[in-house]
Amino acid sequence: MFGPAWRDVDAAPQAPRRHWWQDRQAELGAIAAEGTPAYVYHLPTVIERAERIRLLGLDRCFYAIKANSHPALLRVLAARNFSFECVSVGELAHVREVLPELPAERLQFTPSFATRNEYAEACSLAHWITLDSLYPLRHWPELFAGRTISVRLDPGYGLGHHAHVKTGGAESKFGLALNELEAFVRLAGQVGARIEVVHAHVGSGVTDKAHWANLFAQLVGHAEAIGTVKAINVGGGLGVPYRDKDNDFDIYALAVALAECRRQWPQFGLWMEPGRFLSAECGVLLTHVSQVVDKLGVRRVGLDAGMNALMRPALYQSRHRMVNLSRSSEPAERRVDVVGPICESTDVLARGIDLPESTAENDIILIDTAGAYGFVMANQYNKRALPREEILDV
Repeated sequence: MFGPAWRDVDAAPQAPRRHWWQDRQAELGAIAAEGTPAYVYHLPTVIERAERIRLLGLDRCFYAIKANSHPALLRVLAARNFSFECVSVGELAHVREVLPELPAERLQFTPSFATRNEYAEACSLAHWITLDSLYPLRHWPELFAGRTISVRLDPGYGLGHHAHVKTGGAESKFGLALNELEAFVRLAGQVGARIEVVHAHVGSGVTDKAHWANLFAQLVGHAEAIGTVKAINVGGGLGVPYRDKDNDFDIYALAVALAECRRQWPQFGLWMEPGRFLSAECGVLLTHVSQVVDKLGVRRVGLDAGMNALMRPALYQSRHRMVNLSRSSEPAERRVDVVGPICESTDVLARGIDLPESTAENDIILIDTAGAYGFVMANQYNKRALPREEILDV
C-alpha cells in the first residue's frame, strides 16, 4: 500500500545524535560510584516517546510491559492514558499492584501457551483476553463463555531485527494459522464468546513504516468475515536506533499511513502495543571495567556486567553503543571486544567496537539504549547479583 519514506530512499546522513545522558555524565558517575551494574532510566525520554505515539491517533495504545516493567515507567504512561499489554499473570498482578485503580478495560492478556489456571486467573484481572489457537476454546470452553475475546492471527510472515524476534510464519509458535480461523469462529460461537478484536504482531525492531498499515489492510478482510469485530490490533515492534548510524524511526510517515487506513475503514478501531519504542532509549546500563587483557592480537575489556545483566547481545547478537564515561574527552580509537564475568563463551557484549586507548580498570562504561529488554531479562546465573535500577525524573 505504501512505499518507503524519501529519507530511506535518499539515505542522506543525519546529524550526530544527541543523547540525554551526554548532559548528565556527572550525575551518572555519582550513581556508578554507589555500585554497578546499575540501570538508569530517564523519565523525560519516556514522556517524549509517549508524545510521539500520540501523533498516531490510535483509539487505544497498550504498552507492552515485558519491555520494561519498572513502576515509575508504568505510572508515567498510565497518567497519559496508556493501557497495558501483559503476557503473564505475573505481569498482570504487577500492573495491578502498581496501579490499583486501573480499570480492567485497560489491561490486555496476550500469553503464549499459557496453562488453564493462568487463563482462569487472567480472566479475573483483565478485560481483553487474547487466544491464538483452538486449544483453549476446545478444552476450557467454560472460561470464555459470555466473554469478549481477541484472536491473534499469524498472517504468514515475520519481521524483525533477528530471527529470534520474528513472531509470524511457519517457524513461529505465535498466532492462529489463517486456515484455522473459520474453525475458531465456529468454536467461539458454540461456547458463547464474542470476538471483538483481531490481532497480529509479526516481530520486533521493524523499521518499515508501511508494515503496520499493510497489516491493518490484510486483517480487515478477516475482521469483516467474522462480523463482530470492533477493533484491529496491529501489534508493536517499532524499531529504535541502537547505533549512531541508524535513523530515528519516522513516526510521521507511520501516522500518515495509519490515517489512510482509518479513512478507508472507519468502522474498525485502531490499536497498537509498542514496548521497546517507549522504553529503550530512556535507559542506560552503568558498569565498571574489571580487567583489560591483550591476547593473540585481541584486546578485551572486561566489565562487572555480562550476559547476566544484559542478555540481548548473547540472545540476538544485538549491538549497543558503549562509551567510557571516565575518559569521555579522549578519542575512541582502540578496537576492542567487551566481555563480562560469566563463565560462558557467549558472554560477549560487543565485538570490534572503539574505546579510548587508555581504558583501564575501574573506568565507568555506559551501555546505551538499554531501557528495553535489559533488566527484565537479567538473571542470577553464576550466582551474580541482579543490577540496581535508578530513576532520573527530570
